[in-house]
Amino acid sequence: MVEKKNIDWGSLGFAYQHTDYSYVSNYADGAWDEGSLTPDHTVQLSECAGLLHYCQEVFEGLKAYTQSNGDIVCFRPDLNASRMADSARRICMPEFPVERFVEAVKQVVKANAAWVPPYGSGATLYVRPFMFATGDVIGVKPADQYQFRILVTPVGPYYKGGVKPVKLQVSSYDRAAPHGTGNIKAGLNYAMSLYPSVEAHSKGYADNMFLDPETRSYVEESGGANIIFVADDGTLVVPQSFTDSILPSITRRSLVYVAENMLGMKVEQRPVRFDEIDQFVECGMCGTAAVISPVGEVDSADKKIIFKNGFETVGPVMAKLRQTLVDIQQGDIEAPEGWIYKIC
Repeated sequence: MVEKKNIDWGSLGFAYQHTDYSYVSNYADGAWDEGSLTPDHTVQLSECAGLLHYCQEVFEGLKAYTQSNGDIVCFRPDLNASRMADSARRICMPEFPVERFVEAVKQVVKANAAWVPPYGSGATLYVRPFMFATGDVIGVKPADQYQFRILVTPVGPYYKGGVKPVKLQVSSYDRAAPHGTGNIKAGLNYAMSLYPSVEAHSKGYADNMFLDPETRSYVEESGGANIIFVADDGTLVVPQSFTDSILPSITRRSLVYVAENMLGMKVEQRPVRFDEIDQFVECGMCGTAAVISPVGEVDSADKKIIFKNGFETVGPVMAKLRQTLVDIQQGDIEAPEGWIYKIC
């Protein structure tokens, strides 16, 4: 068993710190090089790099866990690999092959095994694969050189003091254009959400609820997570987009499977009108960082919606869904086949 770093794991926040190794691979002349681990956590770029001028950049986020039996594992990295390939194609970047992506994740997590927090600490190793244009570009066109990297950093729980319901505001801004890039994980989408996010935080809201950019009638997602609801009869309701502008969250897809196949819940995946959400009893934001962040209240310009089963504490359905997925990740209950990738 790997000896862990001498860190007060319980005091970790959700922030970046250097570990022993990152992973790097470069693309030039139409091919990716062999790739390798590196102790160098810096990036050198030309002032004319495509990243800096035309925002050719995509990224992913996943975690490594120490399970109850001492194994170090990752959760569904193949889906992160596939989603990054989809994102890359959309903004004319070369795909980093799925098999190589998964192998690179395994290499860099194993090399930093001492930084993977111990079981029961409430902390995890955050894994951030990302790819960006390094080649010189002055005209508006794709670059011809790219770099793929993976950094890892130990992080504490997203919520200090437990999982508590938060408030959202309905943003007056759009997160993505109809038929645009809302369904890919590219930095440009998150840059678009920063101004409305800062505005929301200044008013005491945890995040925004964005509506569809075409009609502003349907729920899409928050600035950094998908949104899910629970109906009065216990049905899990998952918003879908007419214009394909919702990011296909791996956590959301996993929760849908858990709900249907492990908890025996009814699941509806459909467009959800904003004017119907006051009929739901629970709401949550789901993503890698927190699994599920319960939402107790949503405020629009002329309406305040309070979810009765999750206003002061996490609602029972969201609590059960969240705990089941966490137990799968930590090895406390058996995972569906192919979900857990053992590192060491």
